[in-house]
Amino acid sequence: MLGYFLQTIEKEQMMPNLGGGELLIVAAVVMLLFGAKKLPEFARSLGKAKGEFRKGLDDDEKPDEPKPAEPDPKKV
Repeated sequence: MLGYFLQTIEKEQMMPNLGGGELLIVAAVVMLLFGAKKLPEFARSLGKAKGEFRKGLDDDEKPDEPKPAEPDPKKV
């Protein structure tokens, strides 16, 4: 009984596989919602966000380098 229950839960949590037909339908709905003019802007902003995210991850992996001390302008 418990095994059947666990199998049912596992099946419900899985995402369905999307085939070519389903992807075309999703693309058509997106085109209707956003319009053809907004899609390139949307894709461009997603690309920029992805680049900034990767840049942030790369910055976190690099050790912080100490900055050279600048002379105090009041003492010069």
